[in-house]
Amino acid sequence: MDLTAKDAARMLNVNEDQIYAWIRNGTLPSYRVKDRYRLNRVELLEWAAARSIKVAPEFFHENQQADGDLLLTGALARGGVLQDVPCTDKTSALREVCARLKLPEQIDRDELLSVLLAREALCSTGIGNGVAIPHPRGPIVLGLAEPSVSLAFLSQPIDYRALDKKPVTVLFVIISTTVHIHLTLLSHLMFALQDGQFRELLDRRAAEDAILTKSAEIERRVLQADKARGGAR
Repeated sequence: MDLTAKDAARMLNVNEDQIYAWIRNGTLPSYRVKDRYRLNRVELLEWAAARSIKVAPEFFHENQQADGDLLLTGALARGGVLQDVPCTDKTSALREVCARLKLPEQIDRDELLSVLLAREALCSTGIGNGVAIPHPRGPIVLGLAEPSVSLAFLSQPIDYRALDKKPVTVLFVIISTTVHIHLTLLSHLMFALQDGQFRELLDRRAAEDAILTKSAEIERRVLQADKARGGAR
């Protein structure tokens, strides 16, 4: 789903004039439809994260699963945490991660790598503060029954052409099954990355159990806030 300038202003807690100023100076990615600016929701999330701009909580609630599942936590549990992934650059990092992902044998890992590299050629998924989220603009269709998110801690910092120009040491690789789930996973992950304790776990390369516990705690907060917001209507 794409956004209007008014939507973007509400989500970033700024006025519309600021949105238009960012668009005019080329800072904020956008495009025009019938003389009106539109912004891609995924790009806006990445842009805000790279600049440490807080996104309004209701933005994340809009993509919440109706059944209340802890979608990100479940996807992380399936994808797992990869420690000390050897690499020298972006391509070698993604190649090694694709080789280690928990995927069925019939999945073509070379095809997956090609899709991820094609997305990086379009625009880096390095969102800043040492984190990148390799993914296409839509879901990767691999015939999987459930989505997964794999967290990879790299053996050394690498140049990822991130928005803040800082080297990357952490990758979250998202493999989705539908457009809605892709957007929800990305939204929940961006929300988690705004949490100081979650970021601290990443900085010290915590064990998988600790990361999953914190992820579940954060997602439950989102669910509770969404329930409270719904009850207030």
